[in-house]
Amino acid sequence: MPPTQASLDALTNLRILNSELGWYVIPLLAIVLYIYGVEIKNARETGNWSTIFAGLTVLGLDLINEIWNGLVFVFTNYSAFWTTPGASAYIILIGWNIEIAFMFSIAGIIFAKFLPDDKNKKILGLPNRWAMAIGFALFCVIVEIFLNLGNYLIWEYWWWNWYNPILIFLIGYLYFFVGAFYVYDLPDRKSKVKIVGIIYAIGIVLLAIFLPLGIAGIINF
Repeated sequence: MPPTQASLDALTNLRILNSELGWYVIPLLAIVLYIYGVEIKNARETGNWSTIFAGLTVLGLDLINEIWNGLVFVFTNYSAFWTTPGASAYIILIGWNIEIAFMFSIAGIIFAKFLPDDKNKKILGLPNRWAMAIGFALFCVIVEIFLNLGNYLIWEYWWWNWYNPILIFLIGYLYFFVGAFYVYDLPDRKSKVKIVGIIYAIGIVLLAIFLPLGIAGIINF
C-alpha cells in the first residue's frame, strides 16, 4: 500500500519551522523552563527531587514511543500508529511535534503533584499510585480521541483507534505514568538517576542507530 496522505503531509513538513506558527514556540518554551525552574528551586531547598525525575521519566518514555512509532511507518511504508501531519510549529518525527514534546515534558510533573504523600492510601479500593495512573491515562485517551476527531492526530489502524482504544491506553499512556510513580517512589536520588538514565540511554541509542540511516519518518533531509 502507498503511504497515507497524512504520512506524506507529515514528511513534507518534517523538521521545517512553520513560518506562520513558529513564534508561539518561544512562550511555550518559557513556560516549560519556568515550571522546571520552580521545581528545581524547590528540590534544592527540600532535597526532594522526585517531581523532577517523574517529569523526566514521562518525557523519556514518550521519546522511545515516538521512535518506534516512526519505525512502524518505515517498515510498512503506509502509516505510523499515529501521525501528526499539520497544525504544528515544528514536526519532530512523523507522529511527534514540538507541542506534544512540551506537553510531555511537564505531564510527569503534573502527575506527581496529584500523588498523595501516603503511597499506601487507597482510591476506589486501588493503591493510589495505580488509581492515579489509570485515571491520568484514561483522561489522556479521551483528549486524544478529540484530537483525532479534529484531524490533528491521525489514526489508520483498527487496533489503534477511538473505537478500540485499549492499546492507546496501555502503551500510549498507562506505562508512562506507572514509570513516573515508580521513579517518584524510589528511595534515593541515585536510584532515580539510574532508571532515568537508562530510559534516555535507550532513546539516544535508538536515535544514534536510525538517524544516520536517513530513514523517512525518523530523519528526513
